[in-house]
Amino acid sequence: MNRVYILCVDDEPEVLEAIERDLREFEDRFPLETAESAREAREVCARILDNGDRLGAIVCDHLMPEETGVALLVSMKGEEALRETRRILLTGQAGQEDTVRALNEGGLDYFIGKPWNGDELRQVLRDQLTTYVLAAGLDPMPYLASLDVERLGEAIRQGGHLSDT
Repeated sequence: MNRVYILCVDDEPEVLEAIERDLREFEDRFPLETAESAREAREVCARILDNGDRLGAIVCDHLMPEETGVALLVSMKGEEALRETRRILLTGQAGQEDTVRALNEGGLDYFIGKPWNGDELRQVLRDQLTTYVLAAGLDPMPYLASLDVERLGEAIRQGGHLSDT
């Protein structure tokens, strides 16, 4: 079975460690990868895809050296292999124009301001990963403990087809 990864991107190592701590409960089913720049995020993403695995969600800061998180999300949206990937902007620095660009051009799925609440981040990620599993047509059973079981049940009741693609 192919793995579904979560990629966390922030140029501050302490922030990246805090995000990892908050998301540790997902790691058994959704391995966590980290990157400290947009360039490194692309390298990690390429490695994930080259191994035949998937990127279920990216949690990305906005202000980073060389390239912003919004620019990264916009560029990733155009890649077929990342079409279903859920995009979460986690930042305290994005202005209205950047946020609107992330929404309109980058396919932003959720915005969380810094400082964030760990419970909120986990709930948002659980919801976004559930959306990813449903949209990608994956068998939810291997991921069940990390997903929104009520939403999965509702999808099944409404005749949704849940099978591994």
